[in-house]
Amino acid sequence: MSWLETLRTSLEAIRSHRLRSGLTMLGILIGIAAVILTVGLGEGAQAQVASAINSLGTNLLVVSPGSSTSSTTGVRGGSGSATTLTVHDANALSAPGVAPDIAAVAPTTSKSSSLAAGSTTWTTSVVGTTPTWLGVRARTLSEGRFLTDADETGEGAVVVLGATTAEELFGGTNAVGRSVTIGTTPFEVVGVLASAGTSSAQNEDDQAVVPISTAADRLIGGTNRTSVQSIYLEATTSDTLSAAYQEANQELLALHHVTDATAADFTIASQQSLLTTASSVSQTLTLLLGGVAAISLLVGGIGVMNIMLVSVTERIREIGLRKAVGASPVVIRRQFMVEASVLGLSGGILGALLGIVGALILPHLIAIQIAVSPVATVVAILTAIAIGLVFGVYPATRAARLAPIDALRSE
Repeated sequence: MSWLETLRTSLEAIRSHRLRSGLTMLGILIGIAAVILTVGLGEGAQAQVASAINSLGTNLLVVSPGSSTSSTTGVRGGSGSATTLTVHDANALSAPGVAPDIAAVAPTTSKSSSLAAGSTTWTTSVVGTTPTWLGVRARTLSEGRFLTDADETGEGAVVVLGATTAEELFGGTNAVGRSVTIGTTPFEVVGVLASAGTSSAQNEDDQAVVPISTAADRLIGGTNRTSVQSIYLEATTSDTLSAAYQEANQELLALHHVTDATAADFTIASQQSLLTTASSVSQTLTLLLGGVAAISLLVGGIGVMNIMLVSVTERIREIGLRKAVGASPVVIRRQFMVEASVLGLSGGILGALLGIVGALILPHLIAIQIAVSPVATVVAILTAIAIGLVFGVYPATRAARLAPIDALRSE
């Protein structure tokens, strides 16, 4: 019997038991669709995390203060709770010759405050920073201008609003030139930031940016007015990011009189380290979900073997007749292997289609990006065929071993 005749006979056997064959393929179909969706969810999550981290700025290093310890209770705060970073540290890092691989420095401090525009109020994060912040954070303006050196040195009462903040305070009208009150101090709106979306830390469009000198003297005050919550460093290029890290680390250790680097009262994180950590978490979750999906594939494979065993039992007389007229065990084995492969291939293709359709529809329902991986789709279909072959071996072998006389005698 030729391969073409074997395929025709196998398809005929599958068509003659449509319901049973359909239920068999259903197990593989669900498993393949689950694999494609879980891999797509993992890759989509990694892409979203990478986008959020990259939105912080290009070639970025983030310096954060260490943890604080209460002098009365001895309780230690979390990382970043200390006030060990100051504007002086930022100025030192930006001084010519100190760190040649650092292109720009932007210290920031923030405070949650209520903004008022007429009778409209809105509570948001007020960020005090320098004019370099716009470039370091890779942000752009949709209206007006950003902070200037004159605003910084003169403690200007000017503010640049995020897109969401401007919308909440002024609706659809032009915010530039309008006045908002932060706390008890009136500020002039000189610009509006273009939308940047939401990062893992905060809504990047819901904030108000003021000169850091103004924030220190008019909004924060007290003994902590010169401390900053973070210092953003932009390396000259991505190739000099490591060198910029070393230069910043050495300078800050010297400024803080720290001789043991392990006892530093600050931390420096790079985009790559943040991305590596976040990606490892996403990959772990993807593997976990993929393992669950693989179990459903295993169940589908067992279903294929079960149905093929039933098929062998039902067709014992047919097998005996074929062997009596000269069909070899190889031909009999091949026929049942082809049937199992067709079931696996059909379930794999339908499962892949279902997974792709789900990847296109689900993001509109759950607001989570799902990436369709062509490699994962092809591998899933090949896996379905392999499952059909592997779980079809035993039934096919059992059919090939039947003696013609015993098969013809069976009822």
